[in-house]
Amino acid sequence: MQPAAIRVQELNPAKLAGLYRRELELCKVRKGETIAVVSDLGTRREYIQAAFAAADELGADIYELCVNSIPSWTKVGVPTIGQCKGTLEAVCAADLLVIFHVPLFTKWLKQVQEAGTRVLMIIDAPDDLEQLLSPPGLKEAMKYAESVYRTTKKVRVTSAAGTDFTYECGEYPVMTQWGYADEPGHFDHWGGGHVHTFPNEGSANGAVVFQPGDIVILPYCRYVADPVRLEIREGHIVRIEGGLDAKLMRDWLEDGRTGERDRDPYAVSHLGWGMNPQALWYGIALNGEEPERHRAAARTFPGNFLFSTGPNTQGGGKRTTRGHYDVPMRDCTVELDGKPVIVAGKLVDPRMVVERVRR
Repeated sequence: MQPAAIRVQELNPAKLAGLYRRELELCKVRKGETIAVVSDLGTRREYIQAAFAAADELGADIYELCVNSIPSWTKVGVPTIGQCKGTLEAVCAADLLVIFHVPLFTKWLKQVQEAGTRVLMIIDAPDDLEQLLSPPGLKEAMKYAESVYRTTKKVRVTSAAGTDFTYECGEYPVMTQWGYADEPGHFDHWGGGHVHTFPNEGSANGAVVFQPGDIVILPYCRYVADPVRLEIREGHIVRIEGGLDAKLMRDWLEDGRTGERDRDPYAVSHLGWGMNPQALWYGIALNGEEPERHRAAARTFPGNFLFSTGPNTQGGGKRTTRGHYDVPMRDCTVELDGKPVIVAGKLVDPRMVVERVRR
């Protein structure tokens, strides 16, 4: 069997500083502000250098805090800040925190946001950072989608593949990303462009069917190859049917249980949809299954419905389970209180449609 070809980075490394400057300008970095950079032993050094150069050009003060752990999408909730004395206080005092790993589902992130610090996560490859730089109008479209989702009481998701799934909203906040952190306390992901919330406890019911071409972006990085049918009752998956993809899902969730009575890995977690026109569904086919190439794009391509399982602490819930499973689904119809916003994978609300910038 021939090994997969490794794509050569297309972005000239010398352009990184200018690219970072554009991103920090979107984040409204001003002269005299303090930027705290949180890295780890796996962070690309050229990213640190680019951030330092960009901040210097903008007149901001910047420093790096390197932590002794490497969290990932498969190890969410790792408390990289706060265990060493003074680290939490330091990042809370910063105007902007730039973090090069996943801080989601941690207590410290909530504390930092409550302090008013803007938080920007950067975890994608250089080529993708350039491609996914937020286009004009994306923030406005995302804020509109957030306002609609926030007033929604019931969501129904259907598809020709057999999905017929409902859940209720309102118990947890709506969380929105548009690709840059420009508001006090706002968390964002360079390359973001999606909205989600956690369903009311026990409200998720019905059938969810993954079909070939859907993406298992966490914990794996692969297209679904054969159909997977989930039966969901009162907020939990109670049956997983199918071939290889069903086995991969079942074993991952089962391995996340802490005991026979632990159902948390099977709980339905954040649910929402993508709207970033810069994100390409076919990126895995182009670039291979290297996670760094797809952390943002696979979740944010326009019209996908993101289904997930596992923890809900990011929204204020109590589940901290490892069994986190993210599947951006194609070709779904999503109705908010009976009004469709996505039909067969296409955004139909014109205020949610943003023009793609060719790069």
